[in-house]
Amino acid sequence: MRRVVLRVKEILVTDGEQRASLAIVRSLGPAGHRVHVCSPRARCLAGASRYRASSSRVPDPLRDPPGFLAGVRDLVERLSIQVLIPVTESSLLALLPEKETLEERGVNVPFPPLEVFAAVSDRTRLLETARDLGMAVPSAVTLESAEDQRDLRVRSWPVVVKPARSVSEDAGDRIKLQVAHAANDEELGRILRALPAAAYPILIQQRIVGPGLGVFLLIWNDTVRAVFAHRRIREKPPQGGVSVYRESIAAEAGLVTGSVELLRRFDWQGVAMVEYKKDRDSGVPYLMEVNGRFWGSLQLAIDSGVDFPRLLLEASEGQTASGVPPYEVGVRSRWWWGDVDHLYIRLRRSDRYLSLPPGAPRRLRALLEFLKVWRPGDRSEVLRARDPGPFFREAVDWFLNR
Repeated sequence: MRRVVLRVKEILVTDGEQRASLAIVRSLGPAGHRVHVCSPRARCLAGASRYRASSSRVPDPLRDPPGFLAGVRDLVERLSIQVLIPVTESSLLALLPEKETLEERGVNVPFPPLEVFAAVSDRTRLLETARDLGMAVPSAVTLESAEDQRDLRVRSWPVVVKPARSVSEDAGDRIKLQVAHAANDEELGRILRALPAAAYPILIQQRIVGPGLGVFLLIWNDTVRAVFAHRRIREKPPQGGVSVYRESIAAEAGLVTGSVELLRRFDWQGVAMVEYKKDRDSGVPYLMEVNGRFWGSLQLAIDSGVDFPRLLLEASEGQTASGVPPYEVGVRSRWWWGDVDHLYIRLRRSDRYLSLPPGAPRRLRALLEFLKVWRPGDRSEVLRARDPGPFFREAVDWFLNR
């Protein structure tokens, strides 16, 4: 196949308040493309980057999907956008129904159709598929509705309470649902009573104690174009959440093979993060979920040598692959203000309140680890000498919200 030379593109990246959006801007802007940003916030993180061509405000895709869609359509027309990159699940749910229409108008939306994205985002269906493939998944009980709580009998504590979908709908409005931890019947009951009916089905899942691992993939036309892996060092909140400090690691062949096969069962095309927890005692990696979009720690992959935004653009524009790019192992990325939040929560809350597993670092150790401001191999995720604006904008927002 003839190699396609990519011309300068007018690109629109949504959700400019997200760190993944900033990483995309810092990838594609210096490559010569004109990268525009939109966000529900007037002053967003990626909008402060020197590499963005413009920054616009649009309605929140979670609270006002129709308004968000109309705002994006307007920007696409006004800025002559050729490539549209939604970042959050809410944005993808709002825009993917328009994927075919947008592409008929010459706008490249390099993500799979809505039905594929929705299927891989359904944790119940995902774990069933993984189980059929012989992958290790946590044992779980599914509650289809609040009434199912009456017959619920938990045999082993603690448990993780997970909605089947991260974003659901309630009377036409979209709501974002969070994962929670429970150490006993009382805590579980309190969590379930607080959930709206739209949150169901709910998974009451075995808690796997051990390091979190991520396998990151780009698959296009059934070809694996990029592979990356990292391990989580610290998270926010401390008991499990988004990573605030993480390290690039060698991708385990078995995990890569299983992850690729899992995504192929869904006819996946695009980028995806396949998340695992490796059991501390047995060493068995358990599948947690798949995020079919750009992830929060995207900058670490780029810093390590796998520029997923550029590679996705090349693949979707028809450029042939020159092989899966290698990357550097041992690179660490620190999200500073997220790490501050981790420490604040850790010092303010007890181990019991946070449902921390046995052997979790004590408060003094957490403080000492935080105070190691820099070690060889460390990179700051947001603060960059050539592009400091986003860090200062994030700092101002952090103080204003406290």
